[in-house]
Amino acid sequence: MNIKDIKIAVLLGGTSAEREVSKESGKAIYDALNNLQYEVKLIDPAYGINQPTEIEEYFKKDNLITPDNKKVIETINSNLLDDVNLAVIALHGQWGEDGSVQSLLDLRGIKYTGSGMLPSALSMDKSTSKILFQHFDVKTPQWFVVNSRNEDTELIIKKIEKFFGFPCIVKPNDQGSTIGLSICRGPSEIGDALELAFKYSKRVLVEEFIPGREIAVGIIDSHTLPILEIIPKHELYDYECKYTDGMSEYIVPAELPDEVQTHLKQQALLAFSALGCTNYGRVDFRLDENFYSYCLEVNTLPGMTSHSLVPKMAKAEGIEFEELIEKIIKSAL
Repeated sequence: MNIKDIKIAVLLGGTSAEREVSKESGKAIYDALNNLQYEVKLIDPAYGINQPTEIEEYFKKDNLITPDNKKVIETINSNLLDDVNLAVIALHGQWGEDGSVQSLLDLRGIKYTGSGMLPSALSMDKSTSKILFQHFDVKTPQWFVVNSRNEDTELIIKKIEKFFGFPCIVKPNDQGSTIGLSICRGPSEIGDALELAFKYSKRVLVEEFIPGREIAVGIIDSHTLPILEIIPKHELYDYECKYTDGMSEYIVPAELPDEVQTHLKQQALLAFSALGCTNYGRVDFRLDENFYSYCLEVNTLPGMTSHSLVPKMAKAEGIEFEELIEKIIKSAL
């Protein structure tokens, strides 16, 4: 079969807090696939079997979502995917990047882009991924997990002061796009930060804050793309800096000594393989003033919007967006 004869479904939208970003990624991928002359259809799992009848409806901003994940299961198990050879997953966050959709597609025997069920689940579980990083000698900030809203806040503050001190990061254990994340500069800010993080997850990660530079390394198969440095307007590369024009500057290739670049690429590949990731992804780091790197996380379905990092890294290597999508498709198949 000619590769252009396959039918591709782009899964976008979904039921997570990152729904709108997912639709942006999905539109960019859909347009690229059309330009590449693939047969392509759109599927938004949040709608269940009652999908929109007009293409434009998939990309409109909406208030559709109450997070009904039964709709996701209904969608993947329906006849909407009966004639599909490959699912391009443009979903972000829970029920997109956490292995749930991947496991449903595995059960149906449908190939998909990004990593498999287990690597996706591991990458979204920040605490578990950090344990694996340590095992494979990938340096990561110190941390501990708060497992319940009912844990004693004073005890949590004492643990922070004992292990790494302030400032520190408080964030949901299984969200992306820095949703629900806070920088806490002192004990008085911990209560509100925990309350915010628990809105998005049943478990919360409390992590050492690493002052320094924001670094990202993109990977396609086992190939690392040029390293990218992010210079956000805020202290951290937060949601506003990620998705608002003019809120961040991007330097690619990053201006770093050769030996630092080599080390970062090695650490990125180690982190990627530690979780069992395949196809493509992005590994995020903080780099301190002494060029010590700290791996924050692996993103198994990095964004594909106009603001997104992997397309910027690919372009620095001479790979335009459509060629990048083609490489991901061929790798997944």
